[in-house]
Amino acid sequence: MMVENDETLVLRAQNGDMTALDTLVRNHQSWVFNLALRMVWRRDVAEDAAQEILIKAVTHLGSFEGRSKFSTWLHRIAVNHLLNVRKSEMEEKSMTFTDMAASLEGVQDEELPDSKALPVETHLLVEEARLGCITAMLMCLERRQRLAFILGEVFGESSETAAAALEVTPANFRQLLSRARQDLYQFMHDKCGLVNRANPCRCARKASGFMRAGWLDPANLQFTKDRIHSVRQQSAALLSELEGMDREHAELYRAQPMLTGPDLAARLRSLVQQSGFSVE
Repeated sequence: MMVENDETLVLRAQNGDMTALDTLVRNHQSWVFNLALRMVWRRDVAEDAAQEILIKAVTHLGSFEGRSKFSTWLHRIAVNHLLNVRKSEMEEKSMTFTDMAASLEGVQDEELPDSKALPVETHLLVEEARLGCITAMLMCLERRQRLAFILGEVFGESSETAAAALEVTPANFRQLLSRARQDLYQFMHDKCGLVNRANPCRCARKASGFMRAGWLDPANLQFTKDRIHSVRQQSAALLSELEGMDREHAELYRAQPMLTGPDLAARLRSLVQQSGFSVE
């Protein structure tokens, strides 16, 4: 069975083919959801943001003229939305790296609870703590730096592709990425036991405290369910700009799971049909 490319699907969708529209959305919804999740931290907020981004794309599909790849056009819509959307609960706290350091130090180290008292296995609990913590570190970066880091360092997009999404020059993108790396990696080197074994912070020792603080809910996992594969597997090639750098920090992010997320195509099809939107 031949797989249709985005350009063919767009043409069919612009002519009213809802099956083509469904396929187009499903081809890209996981990328949009995973970008949003790393930007806002909370899964439910990321689902809402991803749906809003895809609604914008679907309702403006008639204006897509094919001057760039569809993915580039969609990424620009996603980036613009995430730059301008109302602040998430995490962002409202205006957390700095100093604040995060104080929060981590304020969480008491303790043994994991008895696995019989948990709805998930303890290794998943520790993994959720790890992923939640390193994703929360991104929230200490301002939005443009955070997007530059996610696009370039985590998703492995080229400077040209990421710069086009952010509507800056490749040189400006590299500058944003460099500042984000510098701030984030310095914090990780000083505080994170995953990067610097001399640091006392350990995910397994913090998980119970994270639950008590309400940052981790074993009954509602944010980062470890419905995984497809790791980011590294999706973006195997490393940017040339990363060569020669300390890869240990970046690999923590590139090893994060890509999640399936919600089936937004079904929701969008229903919304389009109910509201009378046209993609032509």
